[in-house]
Amino acid sequence: MPAKKTARTSKTSKKPAKRTTKKGRKKIEYRIENIVASASLNVELDLYAIAREVPNVEYEPEQFPGAILKLKEPRITLLLFKNGKLICAGAKSEKQVEEAIQTAYNMVKHCVKK
Repeated sequence: MPAKKTARTSKTSKKPAKRTTKKGRKKIEYRIENIVASASLNVELDLYAIAREVPNVEYEPEQFPGAILKLKEPRITLLLFKNGKLICAGAKSEKQVEEAIQTAYNMVKHCVKK
């Protein structure tokens, strides 16, 4: 299941990165708190079956067209859509994004429409 990467991030560490501006030479500290990524599983999903069979999934099609899958560790939320596309939010590194997408695929692969 190759997921298409839509954004690249620099490698992160536990320490905030320090940057210097050109004009004022002021050091600005920052840390990555939230990465949002999109991917395609290249399959059609049965969201009703996912909501019934996969824990921590909310699906109310009258309110929102996607199923909401909340992973506990790492604490990441994925929005799953019928066409196999997904949005991953809450990751703090590219590695967490990859792990979350693979975990989600493993959880829903038995609910693929044929």
